[in-house]
Amino acid sequence: MNREYHRWYSHRLGRDMELLVFGHAGAKVLIFPTRDGRFYEYENLGLVQALAPKINAGQLQLYCLDNLAGETFYCHWRHPADRIQRHIQYEEYILQEVMPLMARKNHHPCTIAHGCSLGAYLATNLAFRHPHLFRKLCAFSGRYDLTHAVEFFSNLFEGYYDENIYFHTPLHYLPNLHREEHLHYLRNMDMVFTIGRDDPFYSSNRYLSQLLREKGIGHALHEWHGRAHRGRYWREMAPLFV
Repeated sequence: MNREYHRWYSHRLGRDMELLVFGHAGAKVLIFPTRDGRFYEYENLGLVQALAPKINAGQLQLYCLDNLAGETFYCHWRHPADRIQRHIQYEEYILQEVMPLMARKNHHPCTIAHGCSLGAYLATNLAFRHPHLFRKLCAFSGRYDLTHAVEFFSNLFEGYYDENIYFHTPLHYLPNLHREEHLHYLRNMDMVFTIGRDDPFYSSNRYLSQLLREKGIGHALHEWHGRAHRGRYWREMAPLFV
């Protein structure tokens, strides 16, 4: 299997960023890590191996992103306004640096946004905000409202709220999304969500599914027994849905 390591200094972020590429051809899969994951997490969790038949057959090419959660949503010493602003810089890094690299390396027309846990939120938010860039979305065990406290998970903005947070919270902006061109791209995207029935984010996924139905946006929501919020479950999901 082709495996490539890339590192460069991002002027948008003011730091070096790293990523891994797996595969030589096929649909491009932009993969976001979990809260504590790095660019090598997807490989370490065995998910690359789980997708190896498709990668080796030239059906998929994976681009595994590095993490910035410690500088954004989980950077508790920053003011919440600065946390979301740092996330916006991370999004710009992906849009203006990573995705052009993907386009240069691979001309396949299909790009898939994918992630697990916090990565599922990141993939979903990016695909919802820029649906013309993606043909498919695969989100496993995601949380789609970072302002909502549930079980042991706090409001990541500590009660602070502004326009930037609104536009990066899918459960907030989706009900007010009426622009037909934007909805057209969303309705033509293949969307797959998975969630464990005992996962604390179960209700978030159910509500997201309801909002998508109300907008006429086709999607699949697959429910797993138990919490299903670990690598061994994601290894089962990936070959089925990515």
